[in-house]
Amino acid sequence: MKAIISGGGTAGHINPALAIADHLRKNHNADILFIGTNKGLEATLVPRAGYKMETVIVEGLIRKLTLKNIAVLYHFIKAVSDCKKIIKKFKPDVVIGTSGYVCAPVMYAAAKLGVPTIIHEQNVIPGFTVKVSAPFVDCLAISFEDTKKYFKPEIAKKCLLTGNPLRENMLDLSYEQAREKLGLDSCPFVVSLGGSLGARTINEAIAEFINNCDENKIQILAGTGKRYHEETLAKINPEKLNENIKVEPYIYNMEEVLPAADVVIARAGALTISELTALGRPAILIPSPNVAHNHQEYNAKSLEDGGAAVMILEKELTPKILTEEISSLINNTQKSKQMSEASKKMGIVDGTSRICGKVLELIENKKVK
Repeated sequence: MKAIISGGGTAGHINPALAIADHLRKNHNADILFIGTNKGLEATLVPRAGYKMETVIVEGLIRKLTLKNIAVLYHFIKAVSDCKKIIKKFKPDVVIGTSGYVCAPVMYAAAKLGVPTIIHEQNVIPGFTVKVSAPFVDCLAISFEDTKKYFKPEIAKKCLLTGNPLRENMLDLSYEQAREKLGLDSCPFVVSLGGSLGARTINEAIAEFINNCDENKIQILAGTGKRYHEETLAKINPEKLNENIKVEPYIYNMEEVLPAADVVIARAGALTISELTALGRPAILIPSPNVAHNHQEYNAKSLEDGGAAVMILEKELTPKILTEEISSLINNTQKSKQMSEASKKMGIVDGTSRICGKVLELIENKKVK
C-alpha cells in the first residue's frame, strides 16, 4: 500500500496524521509520503517521526476583503498543481487529510486525479478546510456524532464516526510503567501543556505555582511552547529548577508523560481531550478563547459535566485558583480516582483502527471499480 497523508500547522492536526501513518506502516507495510509546508510544525514533527515529506507553499484565507487574498488564491492554485505532480509521481492508493490549510489543495488535487480520499475532523464544529474539502472527498471521518448537523444531508451521508486517532504507543504504558520509564518517584507528577504553540496565560500561572511549590514534594513538567519558552523561564526562580521541576519548549515523549501524570493542565483541543480520556487522566482544562466558534470551551464543558475534568476559563485563571485546583486533586486521592474513572468512560481508544479500516475499504472499492 502507498498513502499520502497531509496535516499541518499545529500538533492537533499533525499527531493524528502520524498516528494513522504509524498504524498503516506497522500493520500494512505502507509506504507513506507526507505533504505539508516548511513553516508549520509538521516540518519538525514529520521528519522526526521518520517519514518523508514534500512541501508546498500555501496560506490560510484571510476572512475579510483584502488584496492579500489574491496572493492566497495564487498560492492555492499553484499548490494544487504541485500536489498533482507529487501524486502522479508517488502513485498513492489513497490520500488522507487531517486538516490544517495545507490539506485543501492536497485533497482537491487527489480528488481530481481520481485517487480515493478521506479527511478527518477532530472537533465537533468542522473547520474551514474540512468544510471546503467535504464536497469532493470520498469519506469524512468525524470525532463527534454532532458534527453531522453542520453539513447538508448529502455531505452528512459521507460521515463516519471514528473518534480521534491516537498514536498506538500512547496506550502502551500503564501508569506505573510510564513513571518507571521517566524515573519518577512517588511524589505527585503534574504536567502543564499550552498546546504546540504555547499559551502565555497558562505559562504565567504555572511559573508562579513553581515559584511557590515545595520542589521536594512534587514533580512538574511544563511544556511552554517555543515562542514563550524564554519569557517563561525568566519568570521562574532558577533555584527551583532541578530533576523534579522541568520546563521545556516542547514535550516530544507525550506517550510516556501523559500516562504517568497525576494531574494534567491543558488547553481543551480535540486531540488533547481524546488522549486524556483514553488514558483516564485527571485534568484541569483551560480552553483557548482564540479558536473558531469557541469550540474548546464546549469540549472542556463536556468533560466537566461528566466529572472528568475541572474547567477554568482563561479570563478567570489566576495562580491562586490554579494552585487551589492542583492541590485539591493531588491531596484528595478519592476525588482524583473518581475523575480518572469518569474520564476513562468517555474515551474512544480505537479511533486509529476505525479510520484505517475505512482507508482499506476505499482502496478495495477503487480496485473493484
